[in-house]
Amino acid sequence: MQPIHHIFSQLATVRKVVITTHQKPDPDAMGSSLALYHFLKQFGHEVIVISPTNWAAFLDWMPGSDKVLNFEITREKSEAIIMAADWIFCLDFNMLARTKSLAPVIEKAGATKILIDHHQQPAIESFHFGASDTTKSSTCEMVFDFIVESGHPERINPEIAECLYAGLIGDTGSFRFPAATANVHRMVAELKETGLQHTKVHENIYDNFMENRLRFIGHVLTNRMEISYEYNTALIYVPKSDLLRYDIRTGDTEGLVNYPLSIQGIRMAAIVIDRDEERKWSFRSKGNVDVNTFARRFFEGGGHFNAAGGRSSAPLDETVRTFKKVLKENASEFQLT
Repeated sequence: MQPIHHIFSQLATVRKVVITTHQKPDPDAMGSSLALYHFLKQFGHEVIVISPTNWAAFLDWMPGSDKVLNFEITREKSEAIIMAADWIFCLDFNMLARTKSLAPVIEKAGATKILIDHHQQPAIESFHFGASDTTKSSTCEMVFDFIVESGHPERINPEIAECLYAGLIGDTGSFRFPAATANVHRMVAELKETGLQHTKVHENIYDNFMENRLRFIGHVLTNRMEISYEYNTALIYVPKSDLLRYDIRTGDTEGLVNYPLSIQGIRMAAIVIDRDEERKWSFRSKGNVDVNTFARRFFEGGGHFNAAGGRSSAPLDETVRTFKKVLKENASEFQLT
């Protein structure tokens, strides 16, 4: 994979461009994709954003979201667009498998593949050019850097600023995580100078849910959360029956894993959700608790040092037992005792 700055001189040559991201895109994935979309459109490129799956309704306010294609319901059209593309930008994922059923299509495409991502251990052999930097707070921060370093900071308009800010607050926990560096705050200052109305973005992401979600969270925290003070760990498990009872949709469980970290002494929080095809894990931690390695070793996942995801094909009760077993056997290694 060659450094991404090698394509800066080619930005002015009009191309067919596809931008894609990981399945079930979050604010950083959708924000970085749409920010890059609005930037590249200014050069006259023919740009399409294709999501591997659907996305949370609270992202529908983002400028350009109405033009994003959902691969799962536009498969034939999306495949044709991908196969005709000159460039494919791959944002906010470190390996093609994160794009679910879209992965083999991208692999088959003859386009130049360009990575912009901040997760650990990228599969660099899958990309021709790219930027991979685990010190960055978000892919949105990296897209901001891409725009500035390419020599076109004046092209950051209010639409781009809104998209970038959404991903920034999503992946920094509204600036409370260690990833919120001085550079992040300088970036926000520059976005504000473009006319960014940051309150609008916060309200669209965090104050844009239905009543059932709040009642679901109350139920889960009361009935589905277990605290292990011995290992400074909290576990939340959500059966499919809860999702059906409260009519939980894509995005409604976003951020739920962070709640137990507010409990004094808790250094790792884990949530597992019983989905149709698999059990989805999310892990969050504080300090020197490495959930990236934990997720990679035991739950077919990975991500960042303090934030990672995973999966399991086992039934919910079995994967919960596995979690408790590996926690007990490896707590000291992961600095949990």
